[in-house]
Amino acid sequence: QVQLVESGGGLVQAGGSLRLSCAASGTVIARSGLLWYRQAPGGQRKWVATITSEGSRAYTDSVKGRFSISRDNEKNTVYLQMNSLKPEDTAVYYCKLESDRWYWGQGTQVTVSI
Repeated sequence: QVQLVESGGGLVQAGGSLRLSCAASGTVIARSGLLWYRQAPGGQRKWVATITSEGSRAYTDSVKGRFSISRDNEKNTVYLQMNSLKPEDTAVYYCKLESDRWYWGQGTQVTVSI
């Protein structure tokens, strides 16, 4: 059974940083695409960043230059380093694994105060 567990969320002031982690179990992530999404209060879940199995990265425009996605295949974990956080980054952040099927984590809350 594949499980994804996010951690690292919390409350931070605008301009601060957080590092999210998503640890996978029940599968090996090395050949999978890994993504981060976020869902703001009252909003839809939206894509934030992707890292492919080859290590290629992509970001939604609003986080380019501030967020960085990375992966550690030995630790079966994907990370999202978030710098220069803004109040509009406040959301529940979810990781997603894409292989033969799609899997989601349970989410971690990020709150950015003014």
